[in-house]
Amino acid sequence: MPSILRTLVAAAFTLAGATAAYAAASNTPTLYQPDPALKTASIPELQEKVRQICAIGQARIQQVSEFSLAKKCDCYAGRTLRAMSAEEVQAYRDTGVFNDSAREKALKAIDSCKLVRPQI
Repeated sequence: MPSILRTLVAAAFTLAGATAAYAAASNTPTLYQPDPALKTASIPELQEKVRQICAIGQARIQQVSEFSLAKKCDCYAGRTLRAMSAEEVQAYRDTGVFNDSAREKALKAIDSCKLVRPQI
């Protein structure tokens, strides 16, 4: 796959992943290929990935800078990953999106961290 196409696909999924990462999406996009780095990522690395996705998605929803959401997205990523079971973490590593039970935990973290729930 040409690198520009790969970049565009990655960017498109990041936007879709922002929604999925914090509970709005119910299905994995059919053309999506999970980031292979997720398979071996440590919990802190996964938390950073979730924080970045949160900042991108929330910045678009709220029409503010990603930087302004740093503390709230840190809160969200930390709460979400701490609440997830080992099986939920493994499912996230395998698919790149939260499964149904992790999605419920992510919604609670969105509310607790005073973020805006994405519209489905």
